[in-house]
Amino acid sequence: MARRLIQINIIALVCLLSSCVQVTKRAPEPLQLPDQFSGQGQAILQPDWWLTFNDMGLTRAIDTALTGNLNLLAAHDRLVQAEAVARKSGAALYPELDGRGLARETWTTREETDSTTNLTLGLAASYEVDLWRRLRSRTEAALLDTEAREADLQTVAITITSEIGSIWYQIAEIRKEQELVIEQRLLNEKILEIITAQFKAGQVGVADVMQQKQLIERNNGELIILKVRLYNLEQRLAILLGMMPGNSSLPVPEDLVELPPLPQTGLPGDLLARRPDIRSAYLSLLASDQRVAEAVANKFPTLSLSADVSTGGGQASDIFNNWISSLAANLVGPIFDGGFRQAEVERTQARASESFHQYGQTVLEAIGEVETALILEQEQKQLIENLKIRLDLAQVTVERVGDRYRQGAQDYQRVLTALLSFQGLQTELLRARQQLIDYRIGLHRSLGGRIDLPEMELAVGEVTYGISNQEN
Repeated sequence: MARRLIQINIIALVCLLSSCVQVTKRAPEPLQLPDQFSGQGQAILQPDWWLTFNDMGLTRAIDTALTGNLNLLAAHDRLVQAEAVARKSGAALYPELDGRGLARETWTTREETDSTTNLTLGLAASYEVDLWRRLRSRTEAALLDTEAREADLQTVAITITSEIGSIWYQIAEIRKEQELVIEQRLLNEKILEIITAQFKAGQVGVADVMQQKQLIERNNGELIILKVRLYNLEQRLAILLGMMPGNSSLPVPEDLVELPPLPQTGLPGDLLARRPDIRSAYLSLLASDQRVAEAVANKFPTLSLSADVSTGGGQASDIFNNWISSLAANLVGPIFDGGFRQAEVERTQARASESFHQYGQTVLEAIGEVETALILEQEQKQLIENLKIRLDLAQVTVERVGDRYRQGAQDYQRVLTALLSFQGLQTELLRARQQLIDYRIGLHRSLGGRIDLPEMELAVGEVTYGISNQEN
């Protein structure tokens, strides 16, 4: 018996060495990448991009989010799940050993009742020989899934920090805009006083007074709109930080920052290793290939080995005196399954093809995001310079037209037009500065990197083991 089992094992080993299913390694570049990006900075690229802004408030806000954001914690939970699945899959590569115990009492009734006691203890071992790398392919796929979930965790972290940065400076811009509108309203009120005095002196008509009052009410309406926008952004920021909306301890930005030097963008090929979403897509592709190999291997026979050792007796003292052992080899192969296994092969192949195209699409979008962020920042800087020139000209125009209006040489309509242009350019310049910061944050998001995340723990309930008596 043992000799035959050894022969079967030798045959299985030969099959394992000569006929296992192989997976062709994928090239990391699905497309022909450009040689370089359209722009290139000089500063060292840092994944923790917010540190380069030298904004302590933003740094504290992001530190809070990295420990309290619920979406980030959920992504970490998905990573832990994937790790557990990988360990479960890997467990199939090792033998399984089970223990068992049996106590049986048998009663026989003839002329009088007679009972027999039988006690049994045993060990049972089983092991599937991975002839075609079916189990190994499944385990490799699970390990690749784990790496992909880790990359997904980094993607969530990058997305969250970018959203916080964007909202942070939107709030800063709104606060500065509120101050600007209040200053504009004060200026408009002073002009209203001048016009009112001229109206009382009979130098201007009542229409000039009404139009100036409308301009002041326009400022009041702008303040209401800004207040609503600020409220909505503060609620979004609180949620991103993992805090209850309306929390009075929410950090408050002070001002718009001046951008640090442009970071080094590197080569397009560097994105394949640096961006976590690209890495996740590539790992998912490799996992799909492993599942194709598993499906192909599932079409071939499986060899299982089992061993059993048990001892028993009528009394406890007899248990270790009697031993029974057995060895078995079981070879099972599919003969007819209605095309089930072949259909699974075709499904996994189509899934791998889908993963390949998704990977290529992710690479294309990533390169496009970097190029877009570079161009937008470059053009936005030119726009800001243009706005500064126009604002200087508008300020001079307001001063000259105002002087001529007080001298009676210019009508009020020209004054109103100049005021609206000047105040509109003030707001436009402020918003353009915020948009420039947003484009830089977008550039960092598109370049990717690995963020150092704090330790995270599972939020599990308390589980009690044992038997408790409960009264109904």
